Amino acid sequence: KEYLQSLHYEHILVGDEFVPMPVPIVKACSAADKKRIEGKDAIALEAPDRSVVAIMTKPEVYEHRKEERAGRTFGITHAGHPYIKLIMDSGDFLVGGKIEVLKRIKHDDGMDQFRLTPTELRKKFSDLNADAVFVFQLRNPVHNGHALLMQDTAEKLKAKGFKRPVLWLSPLGGWTKDDDVPLDTRMAQHHAIIKNGVFGDTPVVLAIFPSPMIYGGPREVQWHAYARVNGGATHYIVGRDPAGMKHPAKDEDIYHMWHGSTMLELNPGLSGIQLLPFTFASYDKKAGKMAFFDPARKGDFESISGSKMRKMAKEGTSPPPGFMDPEGWQILAAYYQKQAAAR
Repeated sequence: KEYLQSLHYEHILVGDEFVPMPVPIVKACSAADKKRIEGKDAIALEAPDRSVVAIMTKPEVYEHRKEERAGRTFGITHAGHPYIKLIMDSGDFLVGGKIEVLKRIKHDDGMDQFRLTPTELRKKFSDLNADAVFVFQLRNPVHNGHALLMQDTAEKLKAKGFKRPVLWLSPLGGWTKDDDVPLDTRMAQHHAIIKNGVFGDTPVVLAIFPSPMIYGGPREVQWHAYARVNGGATHYIVGRDPAGMKHPAKDEDIYHMWHGSTMLELNPGLSGIQLLPFTFASYDKKAGKMAFFDPARKGDFESISGSKMRKMAKEGTSPPPGFMDPEGWQILAAYYQKQAAAR
């Protein structure tokens, strides 16, 4: 029932309250698993090392209607979409039930101290005396255009009367598609730029969001925002086509560029968070730094796309001065050059 509510109503019922759940969180299983599970009062959920991390009581097994799940969640069913492919390749059944977590899940990858629970995050913000917490969700390295936006956001919040705005830098820590920069490299880059002060005097809390990236556009961005509300965010930065990607069979985006932000505005479960626009920054050749785009002198600006940035990193070419923190760039370049050499 909760799966269908999530799939069709984008909410689940918790007590007497409808809670936003636009992306179903499910566990796939095989026909053989189904036979073992059915009739059991409880089943154990294991970590990759086979240790038991949770108990699911009163498990219910039901058909995994993969095409319906993909169509409802993504608006397309094309198996060229990386997460839809995962769905299509997964088990033919889903299992759900009440879950009791027995112990904290650890990855032992040197980054567990940055995987904070919502309660831990709220305490961290309280310890910093934050009266506003603005969150920036990202799955890519940070360049100085992002840093400019964060500094500008902090100043605008102060102008509205907030005394102690805190930036929650929230990189996605779960599965991402193969051509995305892996988490350990992104975290190393984030540490470098924070150390080097690219965000000015704004306090920064770096904390991994453990969800996978499903590239689900308007549905997924609602999940991203609501999860951050639970962690203590008061303001959420949203830009064009959040959580979107190119259509796997067409040279166009899957989702309209503004549908994600519109859905955040319309979602009644997100009334407790204020949305902040993502102002586009580009490289100002005249000033020699990243700046907010000025259409009156558009000839002075150069857009350095992700593909162009990757090409420069692989070839060992430095970006123009002021595009990215130099130490952060070296970390990114080392990753791409190592990747290129392995091919």
